[in-house]
Amino acid sequence: MGVLVIFLKVVQVVTSIILIGSILMQSGKNAGLSGSIAGGAEQMWGTKGRGYEGMLSKVTSIGAALFIINAIALVAIQRL
Repeated sequence: MGVLVIFLKVVQVVTSIILIGSILMQSGKNAGLSGSIAGGAEQMWGTKGRGYEGMLSKVTSIGAALFIINAIALVAIQRL
């Protein structure tokens, strides 16, 4: 069971980093610094506006779901 806990902890860290990155890359209402970051990323990905924001929204949603499911799994395993 120790290997499973280590694996889930690694998945939790990776999911956290992906979630943080996807949230920081989304442009806010003011579109200050994060807007210029997103602008550079739009040039790199070759997408604009809604497509790029839509992709970030999906990545954020999936990352949040994986984070929550993984956190619940870690708590359940530790209670055994």
